[in-house]
Amino acid sequence: MLQKLRKKNEKGFTLIELMIVIAIIGILAAIAIPNFISYRKRAYERSAQADLKNAYTAATAYLTDNPATTITMASLTNAGFRSTTNVGTGVAAAAADVFTITSKHASGDYTFSIDTEGAITSGK
Repeated sequence: MLQKLRKKNEKGFTLIELMIVIAIIGILAAIAIPNFISYRKRAYERSAQADLKNAYTAATAYLTDNPATTITMASLTNAGFRSTTNVGTGVAAAAADVFTITSKHASGDYTFSIDTEGAITSGK
């Protein structure tokens, strides 16, 4: 049928063929873009969780070397903790050996917390 639309010596694609290709690309993009956005969000959340666990490990290592001290971000840095880009990590120390570490990615939706016992909680 498409051959009837073309003249004998014409080369190239017809407008209908080009429109069909564009429609297919649009459908594929409509499926792929939301999935990509959700994958990125999950990656942001996982990087915040990874930083939280690394900060907790640094805090327990610091407390092993310096018992009965208060944990601060400076003490985590001294213990070897390095925060990932765009992940904010903070320490709230209630007393010596008692702390809560929070972590949130700048583009993420959730804030994660870990306490002295290692229990992780999350919230918006």
